[in-house]
Amino acid sequence: MTDVIALRIDGMTCDSCATHVREALERVPGVRSAAVSYPKARAEIAADAGVSSETLAATVATLGYLASVDDTGAAPPSVFDKALGFLAGGAQSGAGGVPLHIAVIGSGGAAMAAALKAVEQGAKVTLIERGVIGGTCVNVGCVPSKIMIRAAHIAHLRRESPFDDGIGACTPAILRERLVAQQQARVDDLRQAKYETILADTPTITVLRGDALFRDRHSLLVRQAGGVEQHVPFDRCLIATGASPAEPPIPGLSDTPYWTSTEALESETLPSRLAVIGSSVVAVELAQAFARLGSKVTILARNTLFFREDPAIGEAVTATFRAEGIEVLEHTQASKVAYADGEFVLATGQGELRADKLLVATGRAPNTRALALEAAGVAVNAQGGVVIDAAMRSSTPHIYAAGDCTDQPQFVYVAAAAGTRAAINMTGGEVALGGVDTYLSHRTMAARVTTAR
Repeated sequence: MTDVIALRIDGMTCDSCATHVREALERVPGVRSAAVSYPKARAEIAADAGVSSETLAATVATLGYLASVDDTGAAPPSVFDKALGFLAGGAQSGAGGVPLHIAVIGSGGAAMAAALKAVEQGAKVTLIERGVIGGTCVNVGCVPSKIMIRAAHIAHLRRESPFDDGIGACTPAILRERLVAQQQARVDDLRQAKYETILADTPTITVLRGDALFRDRHSLLVRQAGGVEQHVPFDRCLIATGASPAEPPIPGLSDTPYWTSTEALESETLPSRLAVIGSSVVAVELAQAFARLGSKVTILARNTLFFREDPAIGEAVTATFRAEGIEVLEHTQASKVAYADGEFVLATGQGELRADKLLVATGRAPNTRALALEAAGVAVNAQGGVVIDAAMRSSTPHIYAAGDCTDQPQFVYVAAAAGTRAAINMTGGEVALGGVDTYLSHRTMAARVTTAR
């Protein structure tokens, strides 16, 4: 006998998330098939009798998502499913019995997930954004970088055909300005569909444009265009301000027009010579993309590529890069950077390195310094990240934080999952993030290995 179990799944951010959930569910003993929809936030599992919804929900939870039985037209929920519903809870009321008011600072993956979950729980939300709606991933991170990487991969395949006997290799003409235009158009479309339209269609979310800072533990000051200031009192608050590229303390660097990943992705020209300082994911993936599009690329790695991971990964990527003509300088640092007459000059222990452009990708720093966190008693770590517990609470219990502005792994999957859980906890529930770190460590390393292919 085969049963069909329907689950609601919160925290998925794309079709890739749905694929990973489906694969995990189909590995559960007794599961015959699973269909998972990201747009519907739903999974339908065909399983042998005896496979419980508890087991399936627990499997989904190991990936960092929250699963509960979708009882729309389905059988009555089990005790376990009722328990999940109790944990998710309904929104508590604010003063005078009015709906709980939650302020969300930011509009990226963590902020959007939290805002949508909070209004689903019955709260009212004020979302505050100082710049472009959507945060890092859709605007200057995952989306544009993967589009560029895919274009570079196609250029590489045309130049290095794996079917030389039947498909002749050729050197493609790279029109970088057109690639950037196509890339930005896709970014704009996704931001509109995934963020701006959803916010506009959700009347219980009010969007304020401006810079937010804490006045005290229960209110924000939002400085808007034209010098207008607005006070925003709140019952709960989520800090989801993300992170920005960090500048390493290299003498002379700040006086040069170096690139961060943002400028590199937006550049309409390809440099003849590109130097890259950094040895982790962002540095490595952009280095290879530019090389495959035609730049002569040199990477300066303070240690080795991916030195914090399994050494075999760094060794394999380094070998692949060198085979593609990318120069990888291991155990090399720039002691000074200068810029004159359109050329960068980097002083290293191995002599001078000259380049037309310099990309610095040595990490990201939390966007928290302008928030006046001390006014709300919110503690930060040495890097400026908001210190949180497993429930995403800061040192001030009714103020939460999620995503890249904390010490969580800087991936949109973590941010979205954490934002969802923060919203549940802010509205009377009690759930912890748990399980996502292990999942992401495996997923991230798999992505890193495939980047070099």
